[in-house]
Amino acid sequence: MRVAVLYSGGKDSNYALYWALRQGFEVKYLVSMVSERDDSYMYHVPNIHLTELQAKAIGIPLVKGFTSGEKEREVEDMKAVLEGLKIEGVVAGALASEYQKKRVDRVAEELGLESFAPAWHRDPIDYMRELVEIFDIVMVGVSAYGLDESWLGRRIDEKALDGLVKLHERYKIHVAGEGGEFETFVRDAPFFRARIVFDEVEKRWNEWEYSGVLEVKRAHLERKG
Repeated sequence: MRVAVLYSGGKDSNYALYWALRQGFEVKYLVSMVSERDDSYMYHVPNIHLTELQAKAIGIPLVKGFTSGEKEREVEDMKAVLEGLKIEGVVAGALASEYQKKRVDRVAEELGLESFAPAWHRDPIDYMRELVEIFDIVMVGVSAYGLDESWLGRRIDEKALDGLVKLHERYKIHVAGEGGEFETFVRDAPFFRARIVFDEVEKRWNEWEYSGVLEVKRAHLERKG
């Protein structure tokens, strides 16, 4: 089956791609939606520009779509991008957001495509334990009490995951960040031909909103093995 994977560069879209490849699907395109807003109802925003580097590391063509980020309009913008591709299905990294999944499913149905969400309703802790074993994941955005500036740029490994579980127990933070508590970036995965190395980063922290972003200003690919 020829598919496109909705690709933000974070852990969930990389898991969607990982799953699609293991299913034997022919992944024709990675599709990244770029919002003009600093936030989005549908799409991942931090460091979305680096999906070009990730696509190069993976070896799958990247298709970029652009949106003003206006609610519901951004869904139609995604539809316009998918409509122009010769595919039979679309794969998304939805985990628990009914808002996102319903809209991707609706667009797929309208275009006559099959819709897949391999992580849908998985147990967050089990899911994250699998991800930290196969991906090099970095936290690039935080927006929840308990996740302070020190989490920006931190690799999510077993120790960090244990910390997220404790924050869940104390503050009810979603362990996989599905409530918008944090955003991630994947620097390496089994299907990457080269790993991504950050050369220059900048932490932007807002004390009043208790949120922040790790902006990657420069990065390069490094050959593996």
